[in-house]
Amino acid sequence: MGIGNRPAPGSRRRSLYAGGVLAAAVALVASAADARLVKFEVTSKESPTFGGYSFAGVGQYEKLVGMAYGELDPNDPKNAVIVDIQLAPRNASGMVEYSHTFYILKPIELANGNHKILYEPPNRGRKLIGGFNRGVGGNDPGAVTDADALARSFLMPRGYTIAFSGWDFSAGTSTANFNSIINLPTARNPDGSSITGPSYEYFVMGNATTQTYTLTYAAASLDKSKAVLTTRKLLNDVPQVIPSTGWEYVSETQIRLLPAGTAFNLADIYEFSYTAKDPKVNGIGFAAVRDFVAWLRYRTADDSGNANPLAGDVRRVYTEVLSQPGRLLNDFRNLGFNQAETGQKVFDGHMQWIAAADGLNLNLRFSQPARTERNRQDHLYAEGIFPFANESTTDHITGKTAGRYDKCTATNTCPFAMEIYSANEYWVKAASLFHTDTKGAVDLPGHPMARLYLVSSMQHGAGNGNSRGSCQQFLNPLDSAPIQRALFVALENWAERNIAPPDSRVPRLADGTLVPPLPQAGMGFPPIPGVTYNGLMTTRYRYDYGPRFDQGIMDLNPPTAPPPYQNNPLHGPIYNNMIPKTDADGNDIAGVRLPEVRVPLNTYTGWALRAAGQGENDGCESAGQRVPFPTTKAAREASGDPRLSIEERYPNFTAYYYKVTEAVNAFVAEGFMLAEDAPETTNRMLNAGFATGAIKMLEADQE
Repeated sequence: MGIGNRPAPGSRRRSLYAGGVLAAAVALVASAADARLVKFEVTSKESPTFGGYSFAGVGQYEKLVGMAYGELDPNDPKNAVIVDIQLAPRNASGMVEYSHTFYILKPIELANGNHKILYEPPNRGRKLIGGFNRGVGGNDPGAVTDADALARSFLMPRGYTIAFSGWDFSAGTSTANFNSIINLPTARNPDGSSITGPSYEYFVMGNATTQTYTLTYAAASLDKSKAVLTTRKLLNDVPQVIPSTGWEYVSETQIRLLPAGTAFNLADIYEFSYTAKDPKVNGIGFAAVRDFVAWLRYRTADDSGNANPLAGDVRRVYTEVLSQPGRLLNDFRNLGFNQAETGQKVFDGHMQWIAAADGLNLNLRFSQPARTERNRQDHLYAEGIFPFANESTTDHITGKTAGRYDKCTATNTCPFAMEIYSANEYWVKAASLFHTDTKGAVDLPGHPMARLYLVSSMQHGAGNGNSRGSCQQFLNPLDSAPIQRALFVALENWAERNIAPPDSRVPRLADGTLVPPLPQAGMGFPPIPGVTYNGLMTTRYRYDYGPRFDQGIMDLNPPTAPPPYQNNPLHGPIYNNMIPKTDADGNDIAGVRLPEVRVPLNTYTGWALRAAGQGENDGCESAGQRVPFPTTKAAREASGDPRLSIEERYPNFTAYYYKVTEAVNAFVAEGFMLAEDAPETTNRMLNAGFATGAIKMLEADQE
């Protein structure tokens, strides 16, 4: 029986629901004035949505779209951590105002739902829930009407309410196609004049046709002598200054090369330093998430009497994120935002995908939250800032001691966390600092409320395994979605029933599976013909952003390195990060090894290098590689490939079939795949093996 046709455990749901109402009623004793979401305005309602599809045991869903309006008390200690909130304009009540979009999918009959919210903070305004929800996603998930897709979806058959809201100013101002946005105040000097300060842009066009570049913040002056534009071909080249005669301001928010009509060079790195004005109070994004979710969870109505559509229903709230918003939630915990203004817990659990140990360039003056540092992109932004780990550690460079869970521990508001990430996060995001000390000398024990899982040999999200993009090899097609679904169920069981999830699975210093990227022999990657290996890994440095950085103000932007490293800002005191060691095939040894890695047809890597003409041998950003095994022993010997061929590994299709089914069954037994996801994985692997043409078919197989 499929999930979509699963009978509803109605009596059990209703008994749980009764307890949830009682808990909610107790929570509602707090004054409505404490809820800082002051207006909840539904501008569009579609009931039913999903084309009227009815989920077995749950019924039909409806879609609510609108704007939420919030107020923050800048003197509340829970808000005081927001940089520049004291310089934001205030209303007659002394409050700082903001607004944001929201999008909610909920069962029409809440009593038939599971009384839980799955909240996804959008990634740069986009909803990326589709892979996790078995294809039902996009920026307007409610528009999906395909009955088969809806029946096999993950969340709605389980009765979840799904919510999204704007938090990121870099998502822009357009709400077209349900883009999630936030409207934030601009910080001003006490006399009302513009705040100015250094700002920094790092950009690679990826084409040879673009002629202009739009700045994140308006320039305070159009005097070109107060700005610097540089260019270079490769990451380690010395930046060359483009003279003032070679560029100009089109406006205070846009620059272009001269003479007019000149395009930026394909794949070249450009950097622009200038004095900007009028910073947004971007850290309000944290409070916007906190207060929206807390209002849905604990309140009955807004200040105008508009009803909370989930009033009294919500027992638990979990997140699912992809990349950038996971880094948002890393800082969310670190800054204490999982405590609502009323003191209550906001989220019960965070399921993080590809965020790892990094934070977000958000709660800073002139911050740029859309930035993400990788091997060749967005260097020098304040993103990888101590603390890295969930548990408290000591920064060997500054002497500070801190952990991301310190503040929520003090207020008893910590969420459980499933930190799931790819091998790419080790190569480009210094993920090893999540589970070692800052010297990279000692394995950390792990925080008791968090689990860490490396998805072995995977790139930053699933790629097209038959395309190279701007990289040298095929992209890495490994898909983590089955792991995420299984661990999400484990997160529920952990938070609601105190059933411990699988132990963390990460490379360790103690067993030799966490190593430096060089020499190649030391990290285990084989010398595959036609595959370049240069050990390129993003190093995590300690930079100097100026004397007021602890206040969120970057007087040096871009930063310099502290003495004695000032002569080269790409070198400084180092937080020693490392990468996973591989087996003889080039696949990661440690971590959660997908069935495709346990019974491989390819080498899969979390790193990749750029192709000729695209910044050759520089890092290929978030991409990984799929490098097929030789099909036959003769082909292997002719090429000098050290990896066994497919025909040597799998003597016939029956042998391959048993290895695949054994690997998939083991994966389910270990808790990393739901049984309902096993058939699709098995069929995909069998089809891939058949497609190689290298696995011999027995007569019995052919029958």
